Amino acid sequence: MRVVALGGAGVMGRFGVRDLASKESVEDILIADYDLAAAEALARELGSKCRAQKVDANDHAGMVETVRGFDVAMGTIGPFYKYEKKVAKACIEAGVDYVSICDDYDAAADFMELDEEAKSAGVTAITGVGWTPGITNVFARLGADQLDEVEEIATAWACDPADTAGKAVTLHYMHAVTGMIPSYIEGRLQNIKAGSGLEQLTFPATVGSVGVFHAGHPEPVTIPRYINCRTVSLKGGMTDKFLVMLANAFVAAGLTNTVRKKDIVGGIFNALLPYLESIGKPPETCSACRTDITGKKNDKWVHLAYGAAAHMDMLTCLPTSIAVQMVGEGLVIQKGALAPEACLPPRGFLQRLEEGGLRLYEGDDMTTSLKL
Repeated sequence: MRVVALGGAGVMGRFGVRDLASKESVEDILIADYDLAAAEALARELGSKCRAQKVDANDHAGMVETVRGFDVAMGTIGPFYKYEKKVAKACIEAGVDYVSICDDYDAAADFMELDEEAKSAGVTAITGVGWTPGITNVFARLGADQLDEVEEIATAWACDPADTAGKAVTLHYMHAVTGMIPSYIEGRLQNIKAGSGLEQLTFPATVGSVGVFHAGHPEPVTIPRYINCRTVSLKGGMTDKFLVMLANAFVAAGLTNTVRKKDIVGGIFNALLPYLESIGKPPETCSACRTDITGKKNDKWVHLAYGAAAHMDMLTCLPTSIAVQMVGEGLVIQKGALAPEACLPPRGFLQRLEEGGLRLYEGDDMTTSLKL
């Protein structure tokens, strides 16, 4: 298959490109990035299968021309509240299937508006195939398929700041913890305050117990579209309490309530991270996610819990690479603007994640390896 990696030279995109380049089924990869020098360097590193080209997500005609003729586009151009709908629209117009790591709630909602357009074009466009959303959504589907009724789906992530790099990641965090954000409560989408609902959650042992709170993410926006349930929530948190306090201070001071302010604060955070990460750094930097599904089976209440842990680049872009391959292999037949829980076969997808080196768990204490 022929793949165009949009933003493929970025911090997250590079992992996906490297994984795709290692697959015999992928014969051609165009690394299309605004940073041409970085794209060219990555192409040289990976060999003759890869080539590079500059692309600007704000140039619609140029984007359409860049992706035209490829089998699948992998989208890692962030922040997604700026670019997801623009990039997806260009791929749909070009008739090219699309898989992205979009993790912004408003961008996911805007993406869903392209459903009829994608269906008319015969395009499979899947937003949010990263770790969260992505793995969390597929866990939700895995659990829901085992129950007769689903009452609640609670998704969560824990991020090690030393596991991150790149301004887009920081901008996403600021966006997720600012203002009012959507959560699906008692059968309807409601706006609640970001940062509320603090609780301690257990993640796999490499991450442990982390304080998490309501944050803006796509799971409450997309999961209720495809899984009948009463409540869907997303909570997130960082393992470094000092950085959480610092971020909350920026938010409380009103320094993240516009796109321009987020850009400025994101730059400050990225400048500080290399110094702050060295303070009390754990022996292994690792991030994680978990999904809890509660419902009924044979009229009995059942609680299922699944988790995953790895470095953030693997957590984020191994799922994307796998979804790109599954779409290219014809294993995803649905057309339209979709989310992972709508179209990715959960056990096959998770099996590939495990084979790729990602650690998967089940059970409330997150100590038992997931049996697929």
